[in-house]
Amino acid sequence: MNHFFKNLKVVELANVLAGPAVGMFFSELGADVIKIENKLTGGDVTRSWKLPSEDVSSPVSAYYASVNWNKTSLFIDFNIKKERERVLEIIREADVVIVNYKPGDDKKWGMNYAALKKINPTIIYGQITGFGEKDKRTAFDLVLQAETGFMYMNGTPQSGPLKMPVAIIDLMAAHQLKEGILLAMMRKMKTGKGGKVSVSLFDAAVASLANQAANWLVANHNPQPIGSLHPNIAPYGEIFETIDHRKIVLAIGTDKQFKLLCEFFKSPKLSNKKEFYTNSSRVVHREKLAEILRLEFKKYSAVKIMKYCYEHDIPAGVVKSVAEVFENKETKSNLLTTVNAKKKKISVVKTVALKM
Repeated sequence: MNHFFKNLKVVELANVLAGPAVGMFFSELGADVIKIENKLTGGDVTRSWKLPSEDVSSPVSAYYASVNWNKTSLFIDFNIKKERERVLEIIREADVVIVNYKPGDDKKWGMNYAALKKINPTIIYGQITGFGEKDKRTAFDLVLQAETGFMYMNGTPQSGPLKMPVAIIDLMAAHQLKEGILLAMMRKMKTGKGGKVSVSLFDAAVASLANQAANWLVANHNPQPIGSLHPNIAPYGEIFETIDHRKIVLAIGTDKQFKLLCEFFKSPKLSNKKEFYTNSSRVVHREKLAEILRLEFKKYSAVKIMKYCYEHDIPAGVVKSVAEVFENKETKSNLLTTVNAKKKKISVVKTVALKM
């Protein structure tokens, strides 16, 4: 499948995460992706977003590497007409252009859809904005998490609002734009016409509120910060420590799963108690239930509990660090290898998780 888009030419006029993630989707599937970077600023700003442990002399950071695999980078000074024309020559032969200019900058440099359509009538123009094409507010993922309810819901009453530890809004907008570009490609196959696809981080975030949006719109419940807990299901999200000090989370979705869990703890009567008999009653009495289960979990090892849960289809997981995730053999197929500027072999995670 990695040669699915072998003959596709993509020009990426985007930096940071959302736009480059779209470009990497196509590069992973075999497309020729040319990344245009600003020569005057040293290229994509994420090249300099380095951890204290990273080599300061390296031209790329781990962050940059995460979404720029197998692309060809060209450093361009758009103030120089000859260099702008070089970009236009590349776009003239391209199939897709990905941009994330601030509103107005695309027209300033002649890289807006109307201008590029004149030199390449069948171009597919994929655009990511922050708050829409007419709103000039600077839009970073953190700002969008704050403005669209994600930070308000995330965290606990004690912690206050917290952002997600990955730029989740950027990634959701990237997925939306991928879908839009693929739809435009399907339309082009039928009609021969290109087109423009535009996605804002704001719209992508609101579209992803999903059940939490419905909790407000349908049930008039304004979602509150409750940590990992699920407002509609219990036990779901509570963290339980085992005798060997591992932490396990449960995602009990049915009464049957809860009864099976109680059987493991040799407490079948627990599931028959009126206050825990149904999911609705467990949600109401979730704190009392959690205290009982915490005592039970401390009697067993994580291995023993997880083995039982696996054998009885009880949704449960061990809380793992990122380092532990990549110690798992199952993740090896999710990696791509490349070499950095110093010819050192490195690995990055695939952005394409599907298999065909």
